[in-house]
Amino acid sequence: MRSSMNISLPAVLRQWVEEQVSARGFGTASEFVRDMIRREREKAVRAHVDQTLIEAMTSPLTEMTDKDWQDIRTEGRKLARKKRA
Repeated sequence: MRSSMNISLPAVLRQWVEEQVSARGFGTASEFVRDMIRREREKAVRAHVDQTLIEAMTSPLTEMTDKDWQDIRTEGRKLARKKRA
């Protein structure tokens, strides 16, 4: 279910949005804004993944234990069951 959100823009930004809608083939300003929000959300998720990877790469190395491997298998099985359901 969608909900509405009204925003106010200065004339110069409104004109820019209208130009982008036309130039990029969007049907409405709402479609354009939704696309921008989705892209920003994707960038935020990617930044989080990148930061997590950097932290993992710079952390001290530890050997995987049998418990670590078992935890990975258990989590994988849970995800597989959830996907099948």
